[in-house]
Amino acid sequence: MIELRSLRKEFAGVVALEDIDLSVPAGEIHGIVGRSGAGKSTLIRCLTGLERPSAGTVAIDGVEISGRRGEELRRARRSIGMVFQHANLLDSRTALGNVEHPLEIAGVGKRERRERARELLELVGLSDRAGNHPSQLSGGQQQRVGIARALAADPKILLCDEPTSALDSGTTRQILGLIRSLRERLGITVLIITHEMSVVREVCDSVTLLENGRIARTGTLLEVIRDTDSPLGRELLPLPPRQPGEGTVIEVLLTDVPLRALLEIVDRHAVDARVDSGAIETITGSQVGRLQFTVDDPGAAQALVADLATAGIHAEVTR
Repeated sequence: MIELRSLRKEFAGVVALEDIDLSVPAGEIHGIVGRSGAGKSTLIRCLTGLERPSAGTVAIDGVEISGRRGEELRRARRSIGMVFQHANLLDSRTALGNVEHPLEIAGVGKRERRERARELLELVGLSDRAGNHPSQLSGGQQQRVGIARALAADPKILLCDEPTSALDSGTTRQILGLIRSLRERLGITVLIITHEMSVVREVCDSVTLLENGRIARTGTLLEVIRDTDSPLGRELLPLPPRQPGEGTVIEVLLTDVPLRALLEIVDRHAVDARVDSGAIETITGSQVGRLQFTVDDPGAAQALVADLATAGIHAEVTR
């Protein structure tokens, strides 16, 4: 659905994106993460045709948009719906009127666009708020209206730029649940730009990390977490802070191996193991965990790590 090939963008001699190759299949929710200045905003502008790449191509559903101009570009953009950090609704219009607005600009007749707007408000759970103005809606409700507006032209891709960073945790979960249900009901492809790893864990199927305008890591969430050399994997499944203390610290990553197998190996070595911290998450339907514990004997720790590796459990001495 989304194909970026050898994408490069340069501004006055400064390279913002370099050698970006990325494929996002139809119906997938893909997260783009990275620190400020990593190139996320430039990537969005290239995807939507607001910036023309210095080199490479951008294709949406098989249609290359990177070289289009004028009416051709406007038609291509209709396949992309945009959701922003702030809904940016028109205060003078009701929720229904805000959803109608892009259809009105596109020249859709009043009856047809009103019917479409009502359908979309029902889809996002706001059919009873159609007559309310933005000032009468909560932040989460305003974002739902923004999502309905983004879907007005029946796009193939929903591009979400920090869609939950202005919301509280409870409302964030509701919006992410809505995005997931829209993907399931409409089959739409979703690209989420975010700095919140909790958003990626909650809703994404795959993720790409941008660093200094380049792709540092990309893959499904489970692939990234299983890559023990990837800092992104540790950020996706972080450990709570541990209290400093004596002893040798061992960190274990559990994916397909049951916890029972780990406990049996530790018990067989007869070491005094103290659990320091741990985290378990359900990622794309699979439970994964990271566990950190301390043993007093450094020699026993090395033997334990070797035995765990033989059993297919990744473990390493971290201190």
